[in-house]
Amino acid sequence: MSYSITKYTRDRAKTLGVVVKKSSNKKKKIDVFNKDGKKIASVGAIGYMDYPSYIKSKGKEYADKRRTAYKKRHQKYRNIKGTNSYYADKLLW
Repeated sequence: MSYSITKYTRDRAKTLGVVVKKSSNKKKKIDVFNKDGKKIASVGAIGYMDYPSYIKSKGKEYADKRRTAYKKRHQKYRNIKGTNSYYADKLLW
C-alpha cells in the first residue's frame, strides 16, 4: 500500500515546526524531522487509516468517531511531547 502525505498532515507539521517526508521504513507512513534535518520519529502504520483517510473514504462524521476512539486508546502517551505517539496524534489525527 502506498501512502501520500496529505495537506492536513503538512499543515499540522508546519504549526509544530517539523518537516514530514515519506517514511524510509516500509511499515510506516511518515518520518518526522526537526528544523535541522534530524529524524525524530517514524509514525503511522501503513496498514491502518488516519483521520484524513477516514474523511476521504467514509466522511467527516465517521472520521470524527474514529478520531475520538484513537485519542482515547492512546491517551497514555499521546501528550508526551517528542514521542512517536505525540507526533502520530498531532500529525495524523
